[in-house]
Amino acid sequence: MIDVYYWTTPNGHKLTMFLEETGLPYTVKPVNISRGEQFAPEFLAIAPNNRIPAIVDHAPGIEGGPVALFESGAILLYLAEKCGQLIPSDARARWQCIQWLFWQMAGLGPMAGQNHHFNGYAVEPIPYAIDRYVNETGRLYAVLDKQLRGREFIVDTYSIADIACYPWIQPERQKQKIDEFPDLRRWKEAIAARPATQRAYALAKTVNVQPAVNDEASRKVLFGQGRHTVR
Repeated sequence: MIDVYYWTTPNGHKLTMFLEETGLPYTVKPVNISRGEQFAPEFLAIAPNNRIPAIVDHAPGIEGGPVALFESGAILLYLAEKCGQLIPSDARARWQCIQWLFWQMAGLGPMAGQNHHFNGYAVEPIPYAIDRYVNETGRLYAVLDKQLRGREFIVDTYSIADIACYPWIQPERQKQKIDEFPDLRRWKEAIAARPATQRAYALAKTVNVQPAVNDEASRKVLFGQGRHTVR
């Protein structure tokens, strides 16, 4: 059994999408990041960066007892290799998949996250920051749209690269016109139609239905962090 320390964010959705696709048994352990549950000592022992998601695999199949991991990209790679699914077996295709997984972790996720912040959460609008991250999000959409040209999925077959990217493609929230990226639109619609994706997002609604920032207390928890919050 795999314990999944989860909240309803794009990075959280990655893991439930993967687990629903593969059928690996798991238990959701909600971590309400708006209430500061990510600072609980028992969670920090697993995820010292105080971010979700994280996992504890109680049957890793390797010596040394349970395996605890944080960082969604590392977890996806671990789980894919554990069960031999959603990562190509061919060496060249495998590295292409890992390459796009890293692209999401280093580029699409952080840039789209800043887009979300300055468009939706900043106390006052900062035009330079909004333009910077909306434009960079558009550039990244174009990169992925180009990669998908003539391909059903990012590395031909559905993989952890697709799962990592999908939750971060939110055109309305990110001020993008999805029709300007036809291959990206086709890809997003295909993944949204997958039964595993639908189950993962239905699960999210049973865990949380509120936006992450819904009052001043949650704003302080999420956006008031600094070196003083590392425990």
